[in-house]
Amino acid sequence: MTADEIRGTALGTAPVPLSVLDLVTVGAGSTATDALRTSVELSRFTEARGFHRYWVAEHHSMPGVASSSPAVILAHLAAHTDRIRLGSGGVMLPNHAPLVIAEQFGTLEAMAPGRIDLGLGRAPGTDGATAAALRRTDTLNEGADDFPQQLAELTRFLDDDFPDGHPYRRIHAIPGPIQATTPGGVQSPHRPPVWLLGSSGFSARLAAVLGLPFAFAHHFSAQNTVPALDLYRESFRPSEVLDEPYALIGVSALAADDEREARRQVRATALNMVRLRTGRPGLFPDPAEAEKHEFTPYEEEFVQSWAGNIVHGTAEEVRDGLDALQKRTGADELMLTSHAHRGELRLRSYELIADAYGLPTAEV
Repeated sequence: MTADEIRGTALGTAPVPLSVLDLVTVGAGSTATDALRTSVELSRFTEARGFHRYWVAEHHSMPGVASSSPAVILAHLAAHTDRIRLGSGGVMLPNHAPLVIAEQFGTLEAMAPGRIDLGLGRAPGTDGATAAALRRTDTLNEGADDFPQQLAELTRFLDDDFPDGHPYRRIHAIPGPIQATTPGGVQSPHRPPVWLLGSSGFSARLAAVLGLPFAFAHHFSAQNTVPALDLYRESFRPSEVLDEPYALIGVSALAADDEREARRQVRATALNMVRLRTGRPGLFPDPAEAEKHEFTPYEEEFVQSWAGNIVHGTAEEVRDGLDALQKRTGADELMLTSHAHRGELRLRSYELIADAYGLPTAEV
């Protein structure tokens, strides 16, 4: 594994490499099939325009988010793309046995050699009751405090290097490195680079100590972005993976052909979050529904706060906002997530941003 698999190249006038985070949004009046078709279109479009990577995030029990199975979606996207890096942003490690993740991402690596990233988080990606159902335990928080140990076990499976005497020494994640050392084996020993994801200082410090790349969820924890990145950089220890820190941030960004339409879409996004935060998740609402909704004073305060962390407006306004955010945080990469109730609006947002930065043009 080399740092080139991690570091991208800034194209056009973008200050850093641009990437995509996809939640496979399901809007009112559409289906999960529609949303997944949009993901294929979006992955092909962003590949053609020079975006560096395309990640899918694990979420559960949310009608408006169809990304409960990142590995399955990534396999589908791998069949429709050729160059763009594909990965998880992320897989929630406490929800799964490390061996299962190693097998899934070993399979993805075999499907798309040299293009797969394994981003890992320690949050459940859902509510406590759903997490308990996923983990088959009544202890809803079980797993989060064990994250470093789970990560170490997963890494051992990925590298196939459990020490002699370990109970898992004779267990191998397949596809994986063991196939390269088996008599007659020609399997590549390569495995996907591991990223740690977080919205606080815990994963920032762990990524730094292990010398791993770090992805921070600025899109829902903006107040913690700079402190977490500072902690990561200050605590970083060089490793075989990286000789210096590399951090990307997830950013909610929506560009539209006019500012008013962007504001309408953002308000619908905020209504979706209000419902999610109050235990009423649903399909992603359209702007007309959001305009009819009577927000309580508390909800309106939340809407204003949430919308304030979304870089939105015309293409030029979004470009200027992203430039300012990158300069303020020093992020090495910007991973953009655009939310709208219709797939064509999300596609248009990325097209406008690509054009604003003068990214390469190519046939999709």
